[in-house]
Amino acid sequence: MAWDTDRTKRLLLEAAVHEFAERGPDGARVAAIATRAGVNKERIYQYFGDKQGLFEAVLTDQLAQLAAASPLHPDAAGDLAEYAGHVFDFHHTHPQFLRLLHWEGLQSHAGALPAESARAAHYAEKVRALAAAQRAGALPDDVPAGYLLYAVAALAAWWFAAPQVVRMILGADVDRPDSQRAALVALVRRLELRP
Repeated sequence: MAWDTDRTKRLLLEAAVHEFAERGPDGARVAAIATRAGVNKERIYQYFGDKQGLFEAVLTDQLAQLAAASPLHPDAAGDLAEYAGHVFDFHHTHPQFLRLLHWEGLQSHAGALPAESARAAHYAEKVRALAAAQRAGALPDDVPAGYLLYAVAALAAWWFAAPQVVRMILGADVDRPDSQRAALVALVRRLELRP
């Protein structure tokens, strides 16, 4: 029977997402990831080189999923609230993603990040789309496009990055993602208005 390399890689990535989110790159154990995946741990070394290579592959994969789930095309960049809703939806269904970014941030120490140039290019593309929407009059131009993108990303993510703060501020609404999403979209609609 032939070995299904793609399936094995996917199983390892899915198991690693959870292990890395729970324990970080230093605390995660290769054996635990392999056990979760139901795969021999030697496959991790074969496919990803080492634990750091696997962590980088996990981040790259998760970022690709976020990009696919929350596109910001130039023709739709004027609807920033809709984009914010998609980002919120992704974080709601992938709660481990922000934990992975937090671990990355804690360990980066201003060094190179996994796929940093590709990731920066991805964000630059979104900034260009927002800047084009600003030039076309679809978005206000009093805030630079990069800051606008950053503000929307922060607003969409904070619900999941600091749920304890959300709970203290909103109380009962903390368990109502539909209310949170609606509030986020309404807030971002305000950002779309001209001052």
